[in-house]
Amino acid sequence: MASRSYGACFLCQRAAVVNIMFRSVSSASLPQPKVDFLKGELHRKHPGVTNLKTVRLPEQLQLAAQSIIHRVRMPQLVERSQKLTNFLWSRKRAVEDLMLRQKAVSMEKELWGKAVQNIREDVDEQLLEDRIRKKVLSELRRTTHRWTPLKYDEDLSIVYMAARLAGGYAAVRRALNEIKKRHPSFAPQTLLDFGSGLGTVAWASHSCWGDSLKEIVCVDSSAAMNVLAEQLLKGDDERAQPHIKHVYFRQFLPVSPKVQFDLVVAAFTLSELPNANDRADVVTTLWRKTNSYLVLVENGTKEGHQMMMEARDVLLKKQEKVVHDSRPASVFAPCPHEMMCPKLAKEPVMPCNFHQRYHPLPLPGRHECQTEKFSYLILSRTKPAEPTPEGLDWGRLIAPVLCRTRHVHCHMCCSDGRLQHMVVTARKHSRDVYRCARNSEWGDQLPIVEYVKEETEVHSDSES
Repeated sequence: MASRSYGACFLCQRAAVVNIMFRSVSSASLPQPKVDFLKGELHRKHPGVTNLKTVRLPEQLQLAAQSIIHRVRMPQLVERSQKLTNFLWSRKRAVEDLMLRQKAVSMEKELWGKAVQNIREDVDEQLLEDRIRKKVLSELRRTTHRWTPLKYDEDLSIVYMAARLAGGYAAVRRALNEIKKRHPSFAPQTLLDFGSGLGTVAWASHSCWGDSLKEIVCVDSSAAMNVLAEQLLKGDDERAQPHIKHVYFRQFLPVSPKVQFDLVVAAFTLSELPNANDRADVVTTLWRKTNSYLVLVENGTKEGHQMMMEARDVLLKKQEKVVHDSRPASVFAPCPHEMMCPKLAKEPVMPCNFHQRYHPLPLPGRHECQTEKFSYLILSRTKPAEPTPEGLDWGRLIAPVLCRTRHVHCHMCCSDGRLQHMVVTARKHSRDVYRCARNSEWGDQLPIVEYVKEETEVHSDSES
């Protein structure tokens, strides 16, 4: 019995030694990155991680919202808020006049072509023309989206708060975290929120830079919405001091083009504008007022994504007649390049969007965590504090990361303007990149690095 146990121990020790030798050989033969992209961080907190865990509303904001809902006692609030959410999510941009005319001309030509084939000599051409025009108008009315502006009165503002307060806050907080994580020295003193609504941008920015912000200007054309946002700041108590100081509400933008703000945000605002020209004018005006960063956020639909790309093209390509700040616009996030969005060039067109988990307002039927799907764009006037080292690129994860045994599936948008499906393994991409991939999520950045593969020679005992 003793000899057997000694034999078993010897075999176990030998297997352990062989395993250690194999690991040392295999780790030595793995590719090594040319640059240290981790900068001393753990793999689960690598520099590309910008996602947040499940977001909660600030306690004071949630209590204020609950107090207002309890005081108002609006009938069927849950049903009305769900209906508004569905409407906002399915909302499309208004059809531009030029596109409408082109569609009408095309339909008219098609109908004339069919009519000519079946025309008789005794047909009254004027009567036929009138019939075709009526048919074109009828078809256009039937198939064209009717865009209507929303007028936020006191009741609709309460419904909007119940529907969108938590989700809107989560999306903005996630977008701002991109700046906070990648530009840690940025400490804005002034902020402009255009289309401020419930003031969620003020709350989200305060959670990021509460120590440095000295002035927050909230602009919204709805007087009722401004009143509600101020009530939320005061905890639904008119005599109380606002939880966030130096917040000023306006119905119009500051007139002077020379007045700039360190941070300018427009969240879920461009979709409230009737046409592309108005959106371009607003984006250009907001960019003039931007000293460091301009942040745009919209629903994560095709419409929302395309509005982001419209704004991106306006600011990257359009030349202003009067230039007040000559520093050019550059894309900070989420795009790793400034070329045409590859998602728009691919059929079928799918939106570039991101997810953020959040805790909803505790209303009947809303207790479980929900997911906000959004598209965003951050443009910068500032140059990065540290230029990207040679041999290092960052790609943006544009789909869920699929972790499998010894490999990870990553779908990325890369700096060359192309979409890439990369299967990351330790043997092919280095152990550091592999571990980073396993700890990354949809929306994070992932390093794309050049490698130096160390060649090792394994000598047998007889050769030594």
